[in-house]
Amino acid sequence: MRETTVVRLSEDEIQLNDPILLVGLPGVGHVGKLVVDHLVEKLEAEKVFEIYSPHFPPQVMVNEDSTVKLVNNEMYIYSAGETDLVLLGGDHQSTTTDGHYELAGIYLKLAEELGVSKIYTLGGYPTGKLEHIDEVMGAANTPELVEELKEHGVTFKANEPGGGIVGASGLLLGLSKFTNMEAACLMGLTSGYLVDPKSAQSLLAILSKLINIEVDVAELEERAKDMEKIVANLMEAKQQQQGVLRDTAVEEDLRYIG
Repeated sequence: MRETTVVRLSEDEIQLNDPILLVGLPGVGHVGKLVVDHLVEKLEAEKVFEIYSPHFPPQVMVNEDSTVKLVNNEMYIYSAGETDLVLLGGDHQSTTTDGHYELAGIYLKLAEELGVSKIYTLGGYPTGKLEHIDEVMGAANTPELVEELKEHGVTFKANEPGGGIVGASGLLLGLSKFTNMEAACLMGLTSGYLVDPKSAQSLLAILSKLINIEVDVAELEERAKDMEKIVANLMEAKQQQQGVLRDTAVEEDLRYIG
């Protein structure tokens, strides 16, 4: 494969009602991916496109029955009523800069073909702390969209994220200026060290209000509880390690007293 290939799975014309595109690809804490994967499963969304690219890692995924699948990204649709959904998820982001631009252009072209007027890219904002913070930060391509998202509980901080937004989540916002689509990135706060279903849960709560849809979150809640136990064990181990280091330091100091 020398170039990115889009496989169309539906032979029928795809007709959607004022659709919104949700993008959740692998990234910090896999927060966005967890949300989109959860929505695809719970809404039983219909897969309409598969995207294969030489810019993805040279890799296949092994299925439960030991057969393999070439890594790819996928686009789904779901008829939600007044506003339909287009969901982009998958296995990987590009491993090259050129690939990021090429794939983002393809995603936007497919979105335009489907009549998308608004994009929400979903990701994680790393805090470097294991403690969970129930907050979703945002960035958008118009001041009007910033104000709209503030009303739904999204927080905005001047010049944050300080290092910008890397990958598809940021690039789609930047390239959307050449389209007629509004675009925003929603980022659940996460440690950045672990896959974070609790942050995904916070992000999904905000998103559900934005797109006016209710989704069963029981599975995410269970995964979040499991992750809380892991984090608690890590924090306990960290505290014990700090205690050992303090005791060692005191012993070293006492050697000089006599």
